[in-house]
Amino acid sequence: MAARTRRRDRRRWRRWPEWVAYSAALWSATYGLLGLYWALGGPGFPFGVGHDPGAHLSVLAGARPERTAPVIAALGLLGAVVAIAMARGRGRGARRALVIVLAWSAATGLAVVLPDFRVLVVVAYAPILLLGAPFGWPPGVRFFDAIPWPLINQGVCIGGGLLWAAATVAYQRLSGGACGHCGRTDAVAEWTTPGAARRWGRAAVAVAVLVPVLYALTRWAWALGVPFGITARFYREGRAIGLWWSGAALATLALAGAVLTLGLVRRWGEVFPGWLPVLAGRVVPRALVIVPAALVAIIVTAAGVMFVRMGVAGTFVLGGHAITLHENWGALAPELLWPVWGVALGAAALAYHYRTRGRCRYCGRR
Repeated sequence: MAARTRRRDRRRWRRWPEWVAYSAALWSATYGLLGLYWALGGPGFPFGVGHDPGAHLSVLAGARPERTAPVIAALGLLGAVVAIAMARGRGRGARRALVIVLAWSAATGLAVVLPDFRVLVVVAYAPILLLGAPFGWPPGVRFFDAIPWPLINQGVCIGGGLLWAAATVAYQRLSGGACGHCGRTDAVAEWTTPGAARRWGRAAVAVAVLVPVLYALTRWAWALGVPFGITARFYREGRAIGLWWSGAALATLALAGAVLTLGLVRRWGEVFPGWLPVLAGRVVPRALVIVPAALVAIIVTAAGVMFVRMGVAGTFVLGGHAITLHENWGALAPELLWPVWGVALGAAALAYHYRTRGRCRYCGRR
């Protein structure tokens, strides 16, 4: 019975192009109802000063329930209508192009524009908090205290953005005469062939490795007593509260991610290396490589968009300190490259996908 259930679940997941747009419609309708609830005075509005403790980092810092919640309700309803039209394959010519533009706008807004740097911080420090929780470390910090509802809401929005992205990909493929599962048509696009993907994938990996290395160099310089790119006063203030060692920890995780990124173009990214017990010589599941890389690419891009927005404004906040770009350029300049890092990592994951996917089990194309 359990084996039959597992097989049925696998078949359901493999039919994702058929149902993912309906899932995006359900998500949009549900979130739209939340907007209506907040508009009617319900508690839990997650945006803006007075509702979000980190509102100064958010693109919706000035949001108010009475103004923003009705907009959320309306956009949720509109999104549900558009997603159902996509699920039914509606739209040709200019209408199809409009649906695609609206759908990608929803996906990008939810997954990249609305979230901020805090999502990346939680993802980076979650293993430390979870492993240290049974031992009471870090002192006075509990895992769920570090993730308030406004931040959980950002995760919900990222999930909605991913649903919208998948729904849009499926709609573009099916309405364009391609296979809904692999996107192939009888006319082969040269840039998606394994040879081409190997070439541009290497360039993407090089960028996705270089940016976190540059970021890590500045943070470790501060931790080791070198105030590179920041004022002496700001350096002293950060050292007094232990900010630089916290930054070095995050930088170390970025370096670990850079090393793992190399696996997207190395043999050990396809076959587990011989020094690994049990797994040595086995094929690496593609999802184990592609899914984490894609998620990190989205989260890093979202954090980078936030820093670019702050950079354009001329000031940003680090460790509770408002600092300016011209005085402390080392604190912001590496983060301004994070959107490049995220896009490059996403491209590298896509290249890995094209290079290793093989023949499609649904349409038979290679």
